[in-house]
Parts: sequence; C-alpha cells; structure tokens
Amino acid sequence: MKVSVLLGERYKNAPADCIVESQALMVRGGYIKQVGSGIYSLFTPAQRIMNKIENIIREEMDAIDGQEVLFPVVMPASLWRESGRFDSIGSELLRFKDRGNNDMVLGMTHEEAAVQLARDTAQTYTKYPFMIYQIQTKFRDEPRARGGLIRVREFTMKDAYSFHRTQEDLEEYYERCYKAYERIFARCGLKNVVAVKSDSGMMGGKVSHEFMLLTDIGEDTLVICDDCDYRSNMEAADSITVNDEKYPVEELSEIYTPNIKTIDQLCGKVGRKAKYFCKAVVYRVNEDDSHVVVFIRGDLEVNETKLRNYLGKEIHPAVDIDEDLLTAGFIGPVGISKDVKVVYDASLKGAHNLVCGANKADYHYTGLDLERDVEGVEYVSVAKAVSGGVCPVCGRRSLKIKKGVEIGNIFQLGTKYSEVMGLRYTDENGEQQTPIMGCYGIGVGRLCACICQESRDNYGPIWPKSVAPWQVEVCALRADEPAVKECAEKLVKDLEAMGVQVLYDDRPVSAGFMFSDADLFGIPVRAIVSPKNIDGGVIEIATRDKSVKVNVPMEEAIAKIKELLS
Repeated sequence: MKVSVLLGERYKNAPADCIVESQALMVRGGYIKQVGSGIYSLFTPAQRIMNKIENIIREEMDAIDGQEVLFPVVMPASLWRESGRFDSIGSELLRFKDRGNNDMVLGMTHEEAAVQLARDTAQTYTKYPFMIYQIQTKFRDEPRARGGLIRVREFTMKDAYSFHRTQEDLEEYYERCYKAYERIFARCGLKNVVAVKSDSGMMGGKVSHEFMLLTDIGEDTLVICDDCDYRSNMEAADSITVNDEKYPVEELSEIYTPNIKTIDQLCGKVGRKAKYFCKAVVYRVNEDDSHVVVFIRGDLEVNETKLRNYLGKEIHPAVDIDEDLLTAGFIGPVGISKDVKVVYDASLKGAHNLVCGANKADYHYTGLDLERDVEGVEYVSVAKAVSGGVCPVCGRRSLKIKKGVEIGNIFQLGTKYSEVMGLRYTDENGEQQTPIMGCYGIGVGRLCACICQESRDNYGPIWPKSVAPWQVEVCALRADEPAVKECAEKLVKDLEAMGVQVLYDDRPVSAGFMFSDADLFGIPVRAIVSPKNIDGGVIEIATRDKSVKVNVPMEEAIAKIKELLS
C-alpha cells in the first residue's frame, strides 16, 4: 500500500472534542471519522487492525470448540418479549416498526437469537455441550457516547453463548473461556488487564467477570487488593467495615442544630469525624415512587447497584421528599415513619454513641446505639468499598480504588433465557431438561481503542506487532530521485515476497512531515531510504517505540527487519 493513494489525512492537532488520548490519536492519524454521535466510519488502517483483532479472537474461540455463526442485526420484538427484555430494557434498546407495522428491535446483544437458533436444533442430550459465537455489528442507544471508540452506539462485538447440561460443565467451560480471554488480550499486546468480579446487570446470572484495562480514563471503578488476588468492580465489591474506635456509651440525647443539615456541618458542630455519624440517604422506588431510607456510616457512600439487587426493584435518588413522612436534613432511625422502607447498612453494626437525625426540624441525637434504641434492626451490605478498606479475601486493610475500561465480560447465565424461551432437550432417560447457559463478550472496536490508549507516546500510537495495520513502513525521502525510488521499491518488493505487510511512503514531502505521519501510523518497524543513506550504502532501520535506530548495509536490511519482527 502506498501512502500517496491511501485515503485519509493526518493532522497536527485533534479537534477540541477529543477528550481521551486514543480518540485524539485515532482522529489525527486518519483511523476513524465520526458520522454521528457514537457512530464512526473506519479508514483502512483501523479496519486492518480490527481484522487482526478479530482473527486472534476467532483462533482462540475455535481453540475452545467454538462454532462461528451469524445472527441477524434486526429481530422481531416477539423474540425479546419471550425473554421479557423487550419491556424491561430501557431506551438503550432501539425499537421500531417495519412496513407491516410489526414491532422490531435492533440487536444490542443476542441471547434471544442464540436460544432461538438452538431451540429446534439441539433437542437431544447428544448435542450438548456446545458453544456458538459471532462477530457482528450491534447498536446500543448509549446516552453518553464519548472517547471515540471507547464508548459508542454502533459497535462490533464478539459474543458467544455456551449450552450445558450441568452446572459443573458450565463452570468447567467458563474457566476455559476465562483463560482464552487472557490469551486474547495478551496476544493483542495489552499489559495492564485484570479480571474483576462484576454485577450481572441486565444480562442476568449469578457469576460474572469483567476484563478491565487499568487506565485513568476509565469510567468503571475497580476495587483491587495488591496483597492477594481479590479483584472486583465497585458495583459488586464487598464492603467490610470495622468499628474499632468508639466513643463511650451514652444515653440518647437530643441536641439543637438549627440550619445544619449536612454531615460536614455536623462534624464542625459536635466535634466528631464523619465515621461517628448515622447518615440517612433517601431513594424512591421507580414503580410506585415510595420512599427508601438507607442508614449508613457517615463516611461511606451507598452502592446503588447493591441496593437495587437487595430490594429487587429499580430505584433513583429522591429529588423531593414527602415532608409528611420525613424531615429533610434531620432524618434518623429513632421514631422514623412506619410507612417508609428502611435499610440499615452493615457499617453501623457494633457502633454506638452515634450522631443521627431526630426526625424533627433543627434537632439531632447523640448517643445512638441501634441495637438498644431501635427494634428489629437487620443489617445488609449496601456500602461502597473504600481505599484502605478490609479485603474480603486476605483480611488486610489493603484495598485500592482504581479506574478501568471494560474490554470483555463473561457470565454464567444459568437458565435465565433457556427456561422462559422454552429451550428443552431430551436426556438419556427420555426426560425433558432445560440447558444451562453461559455468555461471553468482547467489544472489538473498544479493544482497538484501548490498545491505542495503552501503547502510545506523545507522537502517536505504538501498535503491537500482532495487530499493527502494517508490519513495516518504508519511507522514501526524495522518492523523485531515481536511485532512491529504485532502492525503496526493491525493498518493498523483497519484503512483500516474504509475506511482510508493507506501507510504502512514496510522497514528495519533507522528512519532518513524513516522519510525523509515520509516528501516527504507529507501525512497528521503519526503513528509511534517502540519498544520504544510499551514498553510504546503508538503510536506516528504526522501531516505532524508539528503542532501535541503526544503519545497516543494504544487503543486510531484510535480515535486520526480520530480526526485529521475529
């Protein structure tokens, strides 16, 4: 491929709306072009990278007995009504009607299609276990598209679905897929990837893991213990608190606190740290707008995913509060209305002499002891984990909070979809059984962007050899001179004859301009042919990561390039 005919331009500066480094470099380097919010066209370099990522994924999926299939992008709503997700998923699922006035959906995931494919073809135990996978375009009407290919609306994804007769068989295959994912990300050149325990969300199931690239640009918050192997998404992280510092036991006493409604104000008023307060956080249930009050230690925050899972209902923070039930700013557990659902976080267990609201304006209590002052207290864990918190595995105060971008996920779905959609098979005894499912996804475009995000410098991407758009770039400085052109084209021809993928920059541009573009292409090895080098009988060979820059005799150039690529 010649740069002179390659579609796409490279730019010195990125548009102001490029908020992460990978987005800026992929726009500047002529990899992507925005079509709409979260929707991109790919130029040739990006498409070549995506193809290589997909090939790595295919090889690893085939190695664990995957069967590649292809599901439709558009599906009838009736299929999603069978699973219940047509109504349970919000506006991120794109719904529309066809010309026959039939309800249709644009696929954002394909559990329903996978079950429908297996339903009439895997009716006997002899077909199990099996895994089917696809690499397919999907659409999710993402409300917060950002960061180029990091968070998009239209995307390419590998999704796989396995079907099993027993939970033990699912767990065994789940481990195989877990290890295959580790190989995929390693082969793509990523270094800072961790697998974390996660919440299953709309996918369902009880066991799930997310594979995260550790990066400061990540929107996901991770809880990690460096002293052991504990890894979790914040949504699923265990929160263990120890109330080992306590004030002396005192009676419940009312104090006058006019115009003081926040923990910070109270800390100054009573001279205590936030950890000695019983804080009230108010939510409303979506379906009936009823109140839920969470009482939690004053220095902690509510993990809303845990709270939703505990309640089994969708909730949202209360913007307004029914003053007939609750006194905003002064809510406490003693004397709270019986018409309010109350949740006590485990961070309050064993604590005493706490400060809390008195359920009347301008008053708080000191000396609160929940076990003594409130009947029937039951504790549940709905707090977010914190840096320096107790690790649930090793027991040390070693938790750290880090940021990450999700690049893959795996779920043990169980029978969530197969049961409701009527997928059955006949076992050895002639009995009807429901298969157990697993689900395994990787976002190909996001993976491409994350490779760029991790492997780069101030000048451009540094693509790993396994996914680079080309393996070698031949730069011909003064290609208008016959000797330079002849030498460069011979080098290109010899490399391509050996199966090396070459990008040939044959443009009549300055060295600075050419090298700036070369940095944005990010190709692992660069060979520079120039009048000066020809006069010296050498070709300059350099690597994109700047670790190698040598002049080698012309007749040794091919061998040196092979060495660097090996």
